[in-house]
Amino acid sequence: MSEMNVTSSTSVSSTYTSYQDVEKAEDKVKTTDTQKKEESGVVYEKTKEPEKKATYTINKMSAEERTALVQQLKQEAVNRKNQLTSLVQKMFGGQAGVAKLSDLFSPENLKNISAADIAQAKEDVSEDGYWGVKQTSQRLFDFASALAGDDVEKMKEMQVAMEKGFKKATKAWGGELPDICHDTMNAANKLFDDYYASKNTKETQAAE
Repeated sequence: MSEMNVTSSTSVSSTYTSYQDVEKAEDKVKTTDTQKKEESGVVYEKTKEPEKKATYTINKMSAEERTALVQQLKQEAVNRKNQLTSLVQKMFGGQAGVAKLSDLFSPENLKNISAADIAQAKEDVSEDGYWGVKQTSQRLFDFASALAGDDVEKMKEMQVAMEKGFKKATKAWGGELPDICHDTMNAANKLFDDYYASKNTKETQAAE
């Protein structure tokens, strides 16, 4: 094996062993609002803070307080989109690394890569594997849904954030991502399209 292939494969091994980084990023989406603030390091007041005062409603806010609340909500929306973009970048980086590893056939010549690693990688990128198209695209959609809260407009913003994360992952990879990543992105977009279609169907039925 050439020096270039060894170097490339060592890089792949490093990506493959960074599962925990992706899992930690995924876990952040599943935590409560308080845990999100603590883990991400993002500091901002919760949107429900004014409710702590029984007689303090948005109608009684001053113009300055309303402006501050609007800015707070806008920043929270930005934080959520950035969170998804970062997660998508990590996920596609991890998927690409495992896909690349699954293509290796001479682990005896590679540092820190065993036959067992390659066998596991092949299983992980299989049709029903953790890094396969079906599971990975579903996780992407589920994370977007969790952040958007079943709001169509916010889901559209999350879809844009997902595409941004894919582009960042492509740039970090240093070239075109493996085909499985493109297939996953297409599958995730299909889930978004199905979601929008279901919402339109419900609106039409309600109107009738």
